[in-house]
Amino acid sequence: MIAAIDVGTNSANLLVIDEHGKELTRVITSTRLGEGLHSTGELSVEAMTRTIEVITAYIATATSLGASTIHIVGTAACRRARNATAFSELLQAKTQLTLEVLSESDEAALTFSGALIGLPVLDAPTLVIDIGGGSTEYTVGTQSIDVFASIPFGAVTSTESHISSDLPRPEDLTNLIGAVSDELEDITRDHPIVATAIRTVGVAGTIVAIAAVELGLHEFDDAALHGMTLSREAVEDVFRTVATEPLALRVQNPGLGPDRADIIVAGCCILVATMRRLHLSEITVSTRGLLDGVAHRARLNS
Repeated sequence: MIAAIDVGTNSANLLVIDEHGKELTRVITSTRLGEGLHSTGELSVEAMTRTIEVITAYIATATSLGASTIHIVGTAACRRARNATAFSELLQAKTQLTLEVLSESDEAALTFSGALIGLPVLDAPTLVIDIGGGSTEYTVGTQSIDVFASIPFGAVTSTESHISSDLPRPEDLTNLIGAVSDELEDITRDHPIVATAIRTVGVAGTIVAIAAVELGLHEFDDAALHGMTLSREAVEDVFRTVATEPLALRVQNPGLGPDRADIIVAGCCILVATMRRLHLSEITVSTRGLLDGVAHRARLNS
């Protein structure tokens, strides 16, 4: 048995698979490790503490399922924070396990491989869009990656930097969409294939949540979400809905839990800007991603 724990800016996630790659359990918990990181440049003691508590519980779960190998990886927040080493040391002292802080390129490669699990094999370039809490990655490849690019806009950090009121101001939304679009203009100039890939796959919490809202899901339904076609019209519709509601109303949308309702507007801005700039009429939703890439890498190396 192999366990993978992904420590992201917004959430900490657990996946346990058996020796054949079969999923035994998957748990996602919002810990907001990157809360306040945009303004302070550091991880707060409170955020580190609650994240380590969740990781400790994950390790107990993985061990109870018979996991002999547990891999813990960190992403944008762990790369950016001035005190990321302190977090790693606290985690190791508590769990006796080492945190692997992934480079942007390693994160992109693992997310790409994980995102395609369970989707039809396509002998043509696929673009994978990964909207995280602290950054968004764009990766293109066929079976492995050829090109990747990252922008410093994620659902958590963009909420802190651009959304200044409970009911979002139109100018704040316009500014965030414009900032993401400007970044993409640079990316597509340097890497034209990002705008010409045959298929586009979207992963991670923001995109899955938008799909769940579009379907009106009251409970998570992997069978309905994984491989779902999400049109640009649907994305724009969800965006208009959540961006014109205060948090107290927004949280009542089926498919949108309280742990994401406050950051979904910024996440929608990033996806809307991406689909507009890249002229995407639709994307394929994947409920797999980095966590799956990490777990299956460990299985192949064991």
